Amino acid sequence: MIIKQFVVGPLEVNCWIAGDETTREAIVIDPGDEPDRILDWIKQKGLKVKYLVCTHGHFDHVGALPELKNFFTEAEILLHKDELPVYERAGDMGRLWGFSLEKLPNPDRFVEDGDEIKISGICAKVIHTPGHSPGGICLLNDGILFSGDTLFAGSIGRSDLPGGDYNILINSLKKLSGLSDSITVHAGHGPSSTIGQEKSSNPFMSGI
Repeated sequence: MIIKQFVVGPLEVNCWIAGDETTREAIVIDPGDEPDRILDWIKQKGLKVKYLVCTHGHFDHVGALPELKNFFTEAEILLHKDELPVYERAGDMGRLWGFSLEKLPNPDRFVEDGDEIKISGICAKVIHTPGHSPGGICLLNDGILFSGDTLFAGSIGRSDLPGGDYNILINSLKKLSGLSDSITVHAGHGPSSTIGQEKSSNPFMSGI
């Protein structure tokens, strides 16, 4: 499986690309900024993007969607239904932080907990993990968890933004704590980790 990380934008969001080496089909997760960098690499590798997946709708994770959707017109934008109000207000939130976003394209399809996002060679299970935002999701595929802003190496996403709730976020972490310790965690910000490492050293997960 192809796994590529781009750290994009002033808030250093991790945009992840997962693809199949044989068919070249791919998923782009959280394209937050710098669409030209992302597109150049995808073109260089000859990938066919099937899905543009938003782990949540905050402006720093969705800013490159207009350009990518314009280029990959057949790619579907996927979002949890509970995240739509956050997604629709991403531009307003961005302006509060001093950023300007293009108008975001409408999501093509909503996903729910337990859904599977499938391309050739990849089947990613959707795990609904609210708390950082109402419709936050993680994606689990073949020993890898793309955790968005739910879980970071040594920390968690903030819960004081509109739609956030600390107690709900802790319940989402309890759900993730049931996963195998060996699973690699690719977060929305910062370095990667494992579930086992976070259970033993992350103060928000230890003891759950």
